[in-house]
Amino acid sequence: MSSPADLRYTESHEWVRLEGDIATCGITDHAQQSLGDVVYIDLPEVGDVLEKGGSAGEIESVKAVSDIYAPVSGEVVAINDALEDAPETVNSSAFADGWLFQVRVSNPAEVSQMLEPGAYDAMVEESGD
Repeated sequence: MSSPADLRYTESHEWVRLEGDIATCGITDHAQQSLGDVVYIDLPEVGDVLEKGGSAGEIESVKAVSDIYAPVSGEVVAINDALEDAPETVNSSAFADGWLFQVRVSNPAEVSQMLEPGAYDAMVEESGD
């Protein structure tokens, strides 16, 4: 597996693409594969203030319901409305069209503390999931 080089990752399998002070957030390809077919996603609302590591919503698959954790702290400025009608987009395009929400980052240092692609890939490989 090779995770996109322009992203940063959490140990709980979320990713962040930082552009200025806006972080686009989603779940990794590994996470969507582990979940199986995604059937519903409960996203935060625009204006919600998230704390790094806190709950940002839930993702439901045919196998399980899993929490989505905020990879960074900040205010939600956009959500991917397309997922309401097509949550399976997360399965087919986890790193692009399947993004979940965008946050105006309140502490940019949190992004630099996240895993780089090689470290994330090694963690996933070691876990044997």
